[in-house]
Amino acid sequence: MSELSFQSPHRRYNPLRKQWVLVSPHRTQRPWQGEVNAASGFSDLHYDPTCYLCPGNERAGGAKTPVYEHVYVFDNDYAALLPDSPAPDTAGWPELLKAERERGLCRVLCFHPDHSLTLARMEVADIRRVVDAWVTQYGYLGRMHEINYVQIFENRGAMMGASNPHPHGQIWATEHIPDEPAAETAALAEYHQQHGSCLLCDYLKVEQEAGTRPNGRIVCENEGFLAVVPWWAVWPFETLVIAKSHLRSLHDFSEEQCSELADILKQLTTRYDNLFQTSFPYTMGFHQRPTDGHPHDEWHFHAHFYPPLLRSATVRKFMVGFEMLGMPQRDITPESAAERLRAVPAEHFTLKAATSTSSAADHS
Repeated sequence: MSELSFQSPHRRYNPLRKQWVLVSPHRTQRPWQGEVNAASGFSDLHYDPTCYLCPGNERAGGAKTPVYEHVYVFDNDYAALLPDSPAPDTAGWPELLKAERERGLCRVLCFHPDHSLTLARMEVADIRRVVDAWVTQYGYLGRMHEINYVQIFENRGAMMGASNPHPHGQIWATEHIPDEPAAETAALAEYHQQHGSCLLCDYLKVEQEAGTRPNGRIVCENEGFLAVVPWWAVWPFETLVIAKSHLRSLHDFSEEQCSELADILKQLTTRYDNLFQTSFPYTMGFHQRPTDGHPHDEWHFHAHFYPPLLRSATVRKFMVGFEMLGMPQRDITPESAAERLRAVPAEHFTLKAATSTSSAADHS
């Protein structure tokens, strides 16, 4: 593949969503006089008596969180979905005002009892327990007759709307396939029909060929997964984690691939934190085969990371104006973002600081 240089405005195509993103590299030098947020710090509390996700504490709905040692899963006390929702009565309503029933369940998955941790600061062995819980929940919820999609995700940090800093994620199981995975299902199926191959398998080969050269977009990898700033990334430091094997869902994972997923999540989130030396906010979620009873051979397991930070720990990217009314737009090229994420250390910056402090104390 020849080396590419895109320093002028251009747009790039996202085959997963069948939409375009405008890239404007020349705008990276523009001065910033907009909103400046507080940096996301780390909690020093291993146990917070006011946190409803910490072991042994009472939740807002009155239920008590048990004293758990590793992961803990429970039905959300304020769920956005209910398993017995009735169908709305729209008889006589105008055709344009459509509504239909949406049954489902919402669960919370606590990653660890230690209130101070994040995925980036957890041990790989502990993240592996989280992966095992995801596998179990995907299988259990997906077997329910009325459930056709299981969306696993994490909102990390107040900037992304997380209401509690305790390490946790959510699992929403829905009667219908939501819009984002539905759009990807259609794009993946169309590509498979036209090319006789998997879109993400083919894209994986493109990124592996580009590698980590100046125009490469790979951030990190292991035997089972590749983390890359995708060609079509919208958010400044958006990444895509792709399974190297054609795995349709968590149900297809081997023991080794579960461990490799834990490892790549640790690698990537550590690099995020190290970029601006902060607890990096993001929304992360898995996209995988729907649970509607069809084989979906076109599907390829992957994870999206959507972090909002733009140029520092306190300045975020806003999706407004042209992005809302026209199309997504970014300033930093995906290649530049990947290069910056690759360049940071693989060891979490707080560990290095702790080691330096300990060493200084030993010599005092």
